[in-house]
Amino acid sequence: MDEMPDGIVVVDFGGQYCHLIARRIREMNVYSEIIPPDSSLVDLQAIAKVMRIRGLILSGGPSSVLDPSSPRLEEGFLRLDVPILGICYGHQLLAQLFGGDVRRAEVKAYSIAEAFIDKPVGVLKRLGPVERVWMSHGDTVFGLPEGFEALAHTNACPVAAFRHISKPIYGLQWHPEVEHTERGREMLRNYIFEVCGCKPNWRPPDLAEGTVREIKEEAGSSRAVIALSGGLTQE
Repeated sequence: MDEMPDGIVVVDFGGQYCHLIARRIREMNVYSEIIPPDSSLVDLQAIAKVMRIRGLILSGGPSSVLDPSSPRLEEGFLRLDVPILGICYGHQLLAQLFGGDVRRAEVKAYSIAEAFIDKPVGVLKRLGPVERVWMSHGDTVFGLPEGFEALAHTNACPVAAFRHISKPIYGLQWHPEVEHTERGREMLRNYIFEVCGCKPNWRPPDLAEGTVREIKEEAGSSRAVIALSGGLTQE
């Protein structure tokens, strides 16, 4: 690959949709890497050797941010000079880390909801006044820390989306990566291209061709067994 690709780092907090987030990014010809929440800034330096890190997404997860043993993030990540997007658990974690009011919801949400878009800016740019989104959470952000503003709400969630007033930090309580969120890909597109300023300069064939070439060089005249999603094949 002649040009180092732009990319987004996805922090995996154990959510079932984490790999789907990474896939959605790659579908837009932007590279993505998944890292665990206990990763360090040194780990990011290693990733920066294979892609230009343009943004950081904090995924959803089954834990509660109110649980002291729930996964956290190294403090230095919040001081990185890249846009940050928190999704579901990541949304709640950002609000909590900056001093917001996060509480247990009276009723856990696991359904499609109507999100009322109060400010269609940033990640929510060009969205309509009401959007159908997929909610899956047990905690809710009830109040934002100083320097943040709400962008959307639902009937059960007073802060369903937010942003920092002067920094490119966003939170979405819903999941934009799933099909149930009708305009979720547009939300991700807004974040990737408009907020992060990524170029669509990564192509899957580049990676596939390079990997095949490396395997052939390594295997030589031997036979290689390659595990693929859905089964096994031989070369």
